[in-house]
Amino acid sequence: MTNRLGRLMQFPRAELAHKPTPIDQMPNLSVVVGNTQLYVKRDDCTGLAFGGNKVRQLEFYLGEAVAQSADTVLITGAIQSNFVRLTAAASCKLGMQCHIQLEDRVAGVDKAYKNSGNVLLDRMFGANLHYYDKGEDEIGADRRIRSIAQSLKEQGRRPYIIPLAPGHPPLGSLGYVLSAQETINQMETNNFRFDEIVVASGSGHTHAGLLFGLRALNCDVKVTGICVRRDAVAQRKRIHSHCTEIARLLEMNSPVEESDINLNDDFLAPGYGKTNPPTMKAVKLAAQMEGLIVDPTYTAKSMAGFIDIARCAEPERVMLFVHTGGQPAIFGYEPKLTEYFT
Repeated sequence: MTNRLGRLMQFPRAELAHKPTPIDQMPNLSVVVGNTQLYVKRDDCTGLAFGGNKVRQLEFYLGEAVAQSADTVLITGAIQSNFVRLTAAASCKLGMQCHIQLEDRVAGVDKAYKNSGNVLLDRMFGANLHYYDKGEDEIGADRRIRSIAQSLKEQGRRPYIIPLAPGHPPLGSLGYVLSAQETINQMETNNFRFDEIVVASGSGHTHAGLLFGLRALNCDVKVTGICVRRDAVAQRKRIHSHCTEIARLLEMNSPVEESDINLNDDFLAPGYGKTNPPTMKAVKLAAQMEGLIVDPTYTAKSMAGFIDIARCAEPERVMLFVHTGGQPAIFGYEPKLTEYFT
């Protein structure tokens, strides 16, 4: 693995995740879809503070923070961000302070969205909360958090920033380069292979890392990203850029071709963090068919895409859904979900 993945194992890591996460069959949902065999990779079971895909990413970010003797971690995210919740939890585990900058990324939200779910957990973990009143200004958000970090530095703290905007080394993606090896090992152990893997594509670090790792390890399984924040045209550029940056980090040529980047934005409207009928139906099907909890922002939209792809697939196709977590966020959508389920 080391040769094929360049210098991956040379990067410092903070061990945070329960690994490997299981791959479970979804027999009831397979019957509903009709002509495919469906599985789920349970990255909602990574162990830390309700789990999720960001735990794998944080192992590399916080590994670097520890190596730099940082004592404070700073991160920006949406109000119901799973990433900031897990950063706050991991900071507690590693004995660091945490400063969170929450973006106003979703318009027209109610009191539950602003205070329940991940926000409540942020407070429980003792994070210091800051607010940024824009939601589509990654460069501005990074500028503001650098200002907060500078103030902390002047107070004698040793801050480490997890950046938001592109243009920084994609350390978090390395967690999913490793996850690709884990998934290949699980396929080999169980003597089967997937025809397609479907994953939410937001920041793009999970999607890009998984795709890069599979191709670097000579696995040609199709990977499809379901867009949850920006359209497929914009997201394609982001995934391509991340793969190029991963290759630079690992000091190797990128194994990812343009044709490898598959994206579906059919379930994005009306936008990030907003529900739509297929998303709500996916919440219901996942819960009532397989006992899985998916959230309206990420995993329900990607589950809606997964179900749609499966229904249109050739008979006997074997598909894997990467469950990236996000369960606490459902409580931020309590009024909508209560209305839907009553």
